[in-house]
Amino acid sequence: MAKKQLKKPAGQRDRVMTVEFELEGQQFVGLNGGPMFKFTEAVSFVVNCETQEEVDYFWEKLSEGGEKSRCGWLTDKFGLSWQVVLTVLIDMLHDKDPGKSQRVMEAVLQMDKIDINSAKQAYQG
Repeated sequence: MAKKQLKKPAGQRDRVMTVEFELEGQQFVGLNGGPMFKFTEAVSFVVNCETQEEVDYFWEKLSEGGEKSRCGWLTDKFGLSWQVVLTVLIDMLHDKDPGKSQRVMEAVLQMDKIDINSAKQAYQG
């Protein structure tokens, strides 16, 4: 008995419809919803870094083929949004002294890639 082959419309290829993956212990499912559904900043990932070297590494690797933006945000080559931040920056932004946190926020708003030295200078006044 001959196998019956299903013909696909011209221009269509075999495509993965769902993928399951895990990041830092969190389970995710990616769904190929078709061309009518685009990536937006509504779904993004944050990379928390402990050192400037980690920020530099992830900033360059994730933005390769994508687009760099402001305040540590970037879009990768697939169109997915990421924010690469330093964990110490969060502490600075939540300081009890509103002057310190405001200066840090103003400094961050001027940055593309987060720079700890600039943030520390702003924090110290």
